Amino acid sequence: MRRGSKNDLNCMERVIFFEANRSSRAGMIAVGNVVMNRVASDDFPNTVCGVVSQKGQFAPGVMTRPMNSKALPDVREAAIAVLRGERQRGVEKARFFHTYGYRFPYNNMHYVLTAGGNTFYEKRKSHLVTQPYPPAPID
Repeated sequence: MRRGSKNDLNCMERVIFFEANRSSRAGMIAVGNVVMNRVASDDFPNTVCGVVSQKGQFAPGVMTRPMNSKALPDVREAAIAVLRGERQRGVEKARFFHTYGYRFPYNNMHYVLTAGGNTFYEKRKSHLVTQPYPPAPID
């Protein structure tokens, strides 16, 4: 796995921008952590761009829409930090997230963190879920 290449940085910026650009820094780092957890998993592509460009996984147009915002310097800084190994405490092994406040009828969502308007979770067998509801936001 190549970390920190120009393509990785661009893809990480794009996912953080479209999933968390109006977010706190913790929320931006957490989104990047989910990407890196997926890269490390055998269940997903083994590159940042491979993960981010997977159809239906992230915001529509994540790889094609223009990024225009005053948030871009913060997004870039967060993307660089994630690629250099920074992790948001609490994300741990989570490979999924959704907008905080949404509810789903699934019984396999073990919630670990809420930050930046998103709530992060691991998929587990239902009998191993000990946190079935999103925790309070940290920011």
